[in-house]
Amino acid sequence: MKFNLLISATILILALTGAAEAKIMEQDIMYNDGERDCLGYAAWDDSFDGKRPGVLVVHQWKGLSGHEKERARMLAEMGYVAFCADLYGEGVRPKDSAEASRQAGQFYGDRSKFHMRGKAALDKLKSLPGVDAENTAAIGFCFGGTAVLELARSGQDLKGVSSFHGGLKPDPPASDIKCSVLAMHGADDPHVPDEDVQAFIDEMRSSGADWELIHYGDAVHAFTHRELSTDNSKGAAYNVRADRRSWAKLRDYLSELFGR
Repeated sequence: MKFNLLISATILILALTGAAEAKIMEQDIMYNDGERDCLGYAAWDDSFDGKRPGVLVVHQWKGLSGHEKERARMLAEMGYVAFCADLYGEGVRPKDSAEASRQAGQFYGDRSKFHMRGKAALDKLKSLPGVDAENTAAIGFCFGGTAVLELARSGQDLKGVSSFHGGLKPDPPASDIKCSVLAMHGADDPHVPDEDVQAFIDEMRSSGADWELIHYGDAVHAFTHRELSTDNSKGAAYNVRADRRSWAKLRDYLSELFGR
């Protein structure tokens, strides 16, 4: 009996030791986009050996926040190296919607900013230890959803992009998209009119891209943001079903992209 208890205790200690070794690591990382310093954030599971795919995470219009960092940690738990971009630059974190609109407006008014700053963040991801630079993808939320679509439109070297409730309107439409594109859209999003959705569909068809567009019923803008209310009348609201289903879709999408 004592021998069996000893064996059980030993097994428990080994199990706990193994669990302790699998730890999500986090690090703030400074990089430069050619114009200004940017402060990104990386997350990875240090129990994995060798190279693994990398996933860029792009923030919503108020800048890099806890929302994107949480998603990066979730990606790290899935076995990826995740890197959160900082498109606005170090210290630029809009405090309200008016300031966020001004910051985001600079990008919508000059989409080359999306391309330049998105590429700088993608290059930084590819340079991180443990990242297989030949196997990268990008995901983004709201403003960040538009940003990753612009990465695809600008012909960046990555396997695929996934937009969560991002702006879909091409400006201008891309003629040749080389990577896979997944767009997940709230069917009742008042910030993305039907004509923008149709313009996106037309662009994808004419570009020859491998693409997929998913509409989530009864979902409006920002449906993955848990800090929001669930009141759709506000135009931006959390939707637990759309959040859960879209993340499950992303898991499958990344597995397919990287053959995992």
